[in-house]
Amino acid sequence: MKFIRRLAANRLGFIGALIIVLAVLMAILAPVVAPYDPTAMNTGDRFAPPGTPKFVLGTDEFGRDVLSRVIFGARVSLLVAAVAVAIATATGGSVGLIAGYVGGWLDTLTMRVVDVLFAIPALMLALGVVGILGPSTQTVMFALGVAYSPLFARIFRSTAVSLRSQGFVEAARALGASHLRILWEDIVPNILPVLMVQMTASLAWGILDEAALGFLGLGVQPPTPSWGAMLTTGRYYFYQTPTLALFAGLAVLLVVFGVNLFGDGLRDLLDPRAWQRGE
Repeated sequence: MKFIRRLAANRLGFIGALIIVLAVLMAILAPVVAPYDPTAMNTGDRFAPPGTPKFVLGTDEFGRDVLSRVIFGARVSLLVAAVAVAIATATGGSVGLIAGYVGGWLDTLTMRVVDVLFAIPALMLALGVVGILGPSTQTVMFALGVAYSPLFARIFRSTAVSLRSQGFVEAARALGASHLRILWEDIVPNILPVLMVQMTASLAWGILDEAALGFLGLGVQPPTPSWGAMLTTGRYYFYQTPTLALFAGLAVLLVVFGVNLFGDGLRDLLDPRAWQRGE
């Protein structure tokens, strides 16, 4: 409850949290709140202008309702970003945690591989994975998870290295605690504040990168509604219906803006100095 009160007191963080909650609710309740089937085509209503009672945001080149596709696109974009961050946290975090805790040649070898992957821009690495495995929703999730893993590996590894020789870890080891228990109960909790902020930032990047892959035609494949795919379509028909790409772009902008606001607020809330001051 104290955390919620402090979040409510942080105006920007609260606004970001509200945007995220609304986006998640829109994704979950998409079949209920969307006025039409997002894949239903009606060529008689092609390029209907926005602002009409029947089509609030207009229609695309196949007569599909843009509002419905934006709403269902939230489900795809948020799911892809969330699963990608979960994969990166699980894989990269595990590798970095074990390497940092064990140390020695394993740490050196592991981190050299991580450094090589980290030198490649995340989107380029994701493009390579998608190019090898082929575009699909599952491939995009996996590709972005692989692309973000090196960052999480470095975060977990740095914390494990700094804590593995601390007194409380040595005491747990002397009392006969297993390595797995030490990692889970003594080291991982100290990573959580930084991890939560990084996961929030990576979620925003996941939404952007999913849209970028969709824009390049390597993301979620038609007819599944996706903000990135809608941006690609809007590019082709920009002079006929400029609003076709506008609404998908605004959806990406608003959600990423909300995630970043929440991440900044979360960083302030998890600052130990703020807790000591009782803020």
